[in-house]
Amino acid sequence: MAVWFSVTKTNGKVAKLAAKTSTEKPSKEEKKAEKGPREEKKAPLKKGDFILIDYTARLVETGEAFDTTVEEVAKKENIYKEGGLYEPTLVAIGEGWVLKALDDSLLNLTLKKAEKIEIPPEKGFGTRDPKKTRLYPLRKLTAEGVTPQIGIRVEVDNRLATVRTIGSGRVLLDFNPPLAGKTLSYEVTVQKKLKTPEEKMRALVHRRIPQVDVNKFTLDIAAEALTVGVPEEAFYVEGLQIAKRGMSVDVQKFFPKIAAVTFTETFKKAEKAAEQPAAEKPQEDTQKPQ
Repeated sequence: MAVWFSVTKTNGKVAKLAAKTSTEKPSKEEKKAEKGPREEKKAPLKKGDFILIDYTARLVETGEAFDTTVEEVAKKENIYKEGGLYEPTLVAIGEGWVLKALDDSLLNLTLKKAEKIEIPPEKGFGTRDPKKTRLYPLRKLTAEGVTPQIGIRVEVDNRLATVRTIGSGRVLLDFNPPLAGKTLSYEVTVQKKLKTPEEKMRALVHRRIPQVDVNKFTLDIAAEALTVGVPEEAFYVEGLQIAKRGMSVDVQKFFPKIAAVTFTETFKKAEKAAEQPAAEKPQEDTQKPQ
């Protein structure tokens, strides 16, 4: 029920103040205005939502950070990678783009609020299996061009392993995942929930080609087709054809009505530099001295 007041004036003075009521139902716009932005933040997330998250992942046992989307944190924790991309990452909830335990926990988060999520080994990278360690002769590794150092990852017999110890001509290799047996702590903030088809499609493009500004791509969205204009900066990106294939698969998965995805690459003729007029030569004084 809506309530408002009418005021009438007599000789410039307030003479009457009457309250009126209406039984008309408020419109959708009025309801949205009454809710305000706070209730929007509290709206629960659901499977299939596209969200952008910032996170920092640490080992609970030591507090050591091993991954983050925040550049300042990476530098502070000495895990910064030159040329790395530090920005909120795209997650489609329930699609397995992050650890399952983390994926499931995202449903309980709210926008702009940092939350800590603890993940035990069995729900993270698994428990450590002692049977997955082996001793290798040092000379065998060096003969294959591998220079082992404690803590680094090396490829042996087409498998990745961590060098644990070196001594007496032998190297102890651990074929467990590096974070096996570790309890993990993620501090996660949902920065944004993507709503429109264009927002989501642009995020899918950026997910496949993150090194190029996504705003330089053009999107022409029709009822059953999508045309993506690829900027010149992306022409020579390594793995571009694979990235385009991945984009088309992503788009058609999340937007089933899109039957065709077309990529256009336009090579423009280089413009000639404008010719500048030649500098005028100073006139010589031909007068003879008297």
